[in-house]
Amino acid sequence: MKHRHSLRSRKAAERRRQQAGRHDAARSAFDLAAAFNEAMALHRSGRLVEAEIGYRRILERHPDQFDTLHLLGVVHHQRGKHAEAVAQIDAALRLDPTSASAHSNRGSALEALGRLDEALASYERALAIKPAQPELHFNRGNVLQSLGRLHEALASYDKALAARPDYADALVNRGGVLQQLERLEEALAGYDRALALRPRFAQAHNNRGTTLKALGRLDAALASYDQAIALKSDYAEAYYNRAIVLRDLNRFEQAIADHDRAIALKLGPKYLRGARLHAKLHICDWSTLAADAAEVIAAVAAGVPASQPFPFLAMPSSAADQRKCAELYLADKYPPTGEPLWRGERYRHDRIRLAYLSADFYDHAVAHLTAGMFERHDRSRFETIAISFGPDRPDPMRARLERAFDRFIDAQALSADKAAALMRELEIDIAVDLNGFTKDSRPAVFVRRPAPIQVNYLGYPGTLGPHWDYIIADRFVIPPTCHAHYAERVAYLPDCFMVNDDTRGVAAQTPSRAEVGLPGHGFVFCCFNNSYKLTPNVFDVWMRLLQAIDGSVLWLSGANPSAMTNLRRAASARGVVPERLVFAPKIPSLEDHLARHRLADVFLDTLNYNAHSTATDALWAGLPVLTCAGATFASRGAGSLLDAVGLAELVTHSLADYEALALELARDGARLATIKAKLERNRQTHPLFDTARFTRHIEAAYIAMWERTQHGERPASFAVPAID
Repeated sequence: MKHRHSLRSRKAAERRRQQAGRHDAARSAFDLAAAFNEAMALHRSGRLVEAEIGYRRILERHPDQFDTLHLLGVVHHQRGKHAEAVAQIDAALRLDPTSASAHSNRGSALEALGRLDEALASYERALAIKPAQPELHFNRGNVLQSLGRLHEALASYDKALAARPDYADALVNRGGVLQQLERLEEALAGYDRALALRPRFAQAHNNRGTTLKALGRLDAALASYDQAIALKSDYAEAYYNRAIVLRDLNRFEQAIADHDRAIALKLGPKYLRGARLHAKLHICDWSTLAADAAEVIAAVAAGVPASQPFPFLAMPSSAADQRKCAELYLADKYPPTGEPLWRGERYRHDRIRLAYLSADFYDHAVAHLTAGMFERHDRSRFETIAISFGPDRPDPMRARLERAFDRFIDAQALSADKAAALMRELEIDIAVDLNGFTKDSRPAVFVRRPAPIQVNYLGYPGTLGPHWDYIIADRFVIPPTCHAHYAERVAYLPDCFMVNDDTRGVAAQTPSRAEVGLPGHGFVFCCFNNSYKLTPNVFDVWMRLLQAIDGSVLWLSGANPSAMTNLRRAASARGVVPERLVFAPKIPSLEDHLARHRLADVFLDTLNYNAHSTATDALWAGLPVLTCAGATFASRGAGSLLDAVGLAELVTHSLADYEALALELARDGARLATIKAKLERNRQTHPLFDTARFTRHIEAAYIAMWERTQHGERPASFAVPAID
């Protein structure tokens, strides 16, 4: 940094005194230089408080000394006093507005204050003075990235690298922009180039891991995070990122340990505590559940992004909490970038162009629910298009879905920008998001607004945000009094929100009890929900049921060994022999899985997050489901299904009533047999499994949405009348 010194001679009342004081003035100048150099030395060594004292002493005698004003502002910025830094640097710039470094440092302080537009203006003033300085292009790129102006940020980093090709920091931050633009291979190449220049660059290893995870290369991502942590043992973000990969690899205990390390560092990244709690729920570690959940929910209510939306559904959160969580996440991860692609045009197509977007167009629960609907769409009214963001797996379901649509587009390799541009080019009338905030989802596509009508349906039982015009529901899962908790307008279907495929097969042969590990006799309570949905208050009820019904067992999903261990331990702590918990391994055939439901007597639902597709499996297989309805969409799904199959008597509204009804059903064989017979009849006659009826209803909803748009009307909640 070049330092400038400015001394003003004192005005003398008398020429004689001025002449006599020449020697003293020279000594004063020498003292100023020494004082400045001393303060600078303190500053360079990081002794900021002492440096500030030194700069202030100089300014007491020479208040218009530019370098001192400027560097005092820098000290303020380094000490976190950013507003004081701006004021101090402004005072310096009034003396010399041509200092590029002062404008740049002012921009840095403004950036720290979140005043990004002003920061950008400061960096651009600095660049007008020194257009070839790579650090200024780098700083400008950083603030443009924070503003979501990604393509401009990329151009700034490119200019920085053109001026300094070995600028590793610019390569890393440029890679971050490329990640956001979903140009993952380019981002990876940039990180590799940065690491060739600086092999011990921890941030480059961390960011490289994030890109590898997005590419699905989990083991390679894990190795990159290992490198980052080896180089920087206090790297909270790398611990968090490694934990997410470990969770995806089902190594939950290790994931929790990494979450704990990140929390202990006290500077953990966003979403950390929610992710940690979700990992603990996966293995049914409830040791601190109440306190952890209360902390996360309170943080979200206060506007802190403590959890991503999907894990938040399994916590005892309200619908209002869940909307807040979704809004925080959407604003943070998917801010609007540029003008919307659709700008009010009215398309004139012979058929409504209906696009379904999903990462689950393969052997997945969403595909099993929707395949029959796709096949039954009225092709005289609708042109159906699948936009697939998931893997191209060569399974029978994928082949079936490819046949079911007029057009099937494999968009896995497309960025959000390109996928949205393709949809705009195709003039999609209605875009239906079947993922929401679930795995491999693409909210960024919907944020770009490629279609006149954008719909939230099925994959995520909650609100997504203002970029989706409608959420498809029924009056049970979203009561009319709860619209305020949803950013979308509500499109009510008359029977049930959930589609089902009435052509699904159930294996004709039922396995024996011995073949699945069940005892030869005794009542079988069953719950095949994912382990993260299980909570201690419901488990307490289940254990009391086992104690009350001699010889009974609880049949649970056995996909997670750690959860099995913890659940056995929890049973023992509640006075139940652990062997009365029986775990069902995952089997590849859905038909065989459905068939083994016949061995159970009652399916016991979970509360915060009900059985959804799992409940339809049970009901389709003839197994009654007992549920307790909560206050959120996620906690009311099973109740909607039961109502649509004519078994509303199995919907309770408190855990006390849930427990009492479970006891009655277990003790009254005749009553349970009557319910099972009713379910068997109703499967064929009631709306829940009438795929053709459901398809006509959802088509009526789409037509109502389309007509409003064609008339220039804004989205509004409405109800589809039942087809008689």
